[in-house]
Amino acid sequence: MEFLPILAMFAVVYFFMIAPQMKRAKQEKKFASELKRGDRVITKSGMHGKVVDLNDKDNSCVIETMAGKMKFERSAISMEMSKKLSAPPIVNKGK
Repeated sequence: MEFLPILAMFAVVYFFMIAPQMKRAKQEKKFASELKRGDRVITKSGMHGKVVDLNDKDNSCVIETMAGKMKFERSAISMEMSKKLSAPPIVNKGK
């Protein structure tokens, strides 16, 4: 009975901190593996560009920006914008 509070604290830490972090890491890994040429992306540093080349050997990609072509690690890509740019705009019909 004296270990019950310790077990409860561990369960709370696991379900509120460890499990969501593992889920997020798995989603980021899946996202990086699904990148393809022509995707419009944003890097974690905020640079916008289009994927022009993917290199599976060193897990990198080349992104074309307004400044030219730059090589990034796939893990440095934050989000893919192609689908968001082609989606219809949200119209607020309230007020």
